[in-house]
Amino acid sequence: MRVLAAVLTLLLFVVSTNSSYSQKPKEDKGQFIEVKSEFWDKIEKSAKDFKKSEEPKKPTFKMDFTGYDLPKSVDEFKKVWFNEPISQGWSGMCWCFSATSFFETEVYRLYKKELKISELFTVYWEYVEKARRFIRERGKSAFGEGSQSNGVSRIWKQYGCVPASSYTGLKPNQEFHDHTDMFREMNNYLQSVKANSAWNEEQAIETIKSIMNGYIGEPPTKVVVDGKEMTPKEYLQNVVRINPDDYVEVLSLMEKPYYQKVEYEVTDNWWKSSDFYNVPLDEFMSYLKNSIKKGYSVVIGGDVSESGYDSHDEVAMIPSYDIPSNYINEYSRQFRFSNGTTTDDHGIHIVGYKEKDGVTWYLIKDSGSGSRNGTNKGYYFYHEDYIKLKMMNFMIHRSAIEDLLKKFK
Repeated sequence: MRVLAAVLTLLLFVVSTNSSYSQKPKEDKGQFIEVKSEFWDKIEKSAKDFKKSEEPKKPTFKMDFTGYDLPKSVDEFKKVWFNEPISQGWSGMCWCFSATSFFETEVYRLYKKELKISELFTVYWEYVEKARRFIRERGKSAFGEGSQSNGVSRIWKQYGCVPASSYTGLKPNQEFHDHTDMFREMNNYLQSVKANSAWNEEQAIETIKSIMNGYIGEPPTKVVVDGKEMTPKEYLQNVVRINPDDYVEVLSLMEKPYYQKVEYEVTDNWWKSSDFYNVPLDEFMSYLKNSIKKGYSVVIGGDVSESGYDSHDEVAMIPSYDIPSNYINEYSRQFRFSNGTTTDDHGIHIVGYKEKDGVTWYLIKDSGSGSRNGTNKGYYFYHEDYIKLKMMNFMIHRSAIEDLLKKFK
C-alpha cells in the first residue's frame, strides 16, 4: 500500500507540473494615467503658503471715490463716430491702437465711410524701422514696444496700410495679442548684434522680419477690396484717402520754447521727431476742448499711473491731496514731467465729452486691459484736470487748430 501511495503521489506531481508549464505566460500592459504625488503637492502648497505669509501683498494707495457723482455710462456723452474698442492684449501697441482708431474716425468725419484698419500692419513695419535705425546708429537708438501716435502717419506714408481683415497678427484660435516672446527674441537678437558689432543691416532686418513672421505672420503686399486688387499704398490713397501730412502733434511743456516745433524728448519718440508744436498749457486745453466740441476727435498721450486713476470706477481724476484744482498749471505739470512722476506711458482716443457741474468730462476709448474691468468695457471717463496735469500731447487734423498754427514761426 505504501508503495502504491508513493507512485500515485509522484504521478500527481508530474501531471501538475506539466499542466502549469503548458499555460501561456501573462503579458503585461501599459496605460496612460495622470501622475499624482499627493504628498509632494502638500509640500509645495505648504511652501508657497509659508512664503506668502512672509511676503504679504502690499495694498495700492488709491483715491476713495465714495460720495462723488461720477459719470456712469458712455451714453451720457456727446460722441463722434468710432469703431468699438478692441483689446491690444499683452503688448505695447497702445500708440498704434489709439492712433488707428483716431484715423478711422477721421475717415468717417471726412467721407462718412466706416473702415476698420489693421493695427498690426503698422506695428510690423514700425519694428522693421526701429531695427534699421538701431543698426545704423550702432545700438544707440531705442528699441522698445512703444512709439508715438504720429508714428502711425509716418509708417503709412512709407508703407501704406491695409484692412484689418487682411492682417490681424493673430494665429487661429488665438484670442488676444501676446508679443512678450516675440519682442524678447527680437531684442535679444539685436543686443547680440551690438555685442558682436555685427552691423549687417540687410541681414539684421531679414532676421527681425523672420522672427515676426513666425509670431504674427507676414504682412500682405496686395489686398482685395470690393473686387479690386491693390497695394497697401493704393489702399491708403484710394480707399482710406487720408493725407498723413494733414495731422499735427501739439505739446505743452515749459522746458521747450513756446510757439516753436520741438523734439519731444521721451524714449518712445525713438526717431527723435521735432514736429511737436509746443504751446502754453491754457491754449493746449482750450484748443483741445473746442476741437472736440466742434466734432473732431483727438488721440492723446501721457501718464495713467496716478492714485486718482481707477479701472473699476472707470474714472481719472486728480485728488485734492495731490494738488488742488486751482494749482494745476504749467509749473506743476512741468514739475512732474521733470521729476519723472509724469511719464509718456499710454496712448488713448478721446471720442466724446459732457459738461457736468461746470466741469468737462472726456469719453476715452482705450485698448488697455484696465479699461475692461468696469461696466463700460473699453472706456474711461477723464476729468479735465487729469488731462491738464498728466496728458502731455495730442494729435489732431490741422484744420481744427489753424489759428493756433499761425502763431508758429
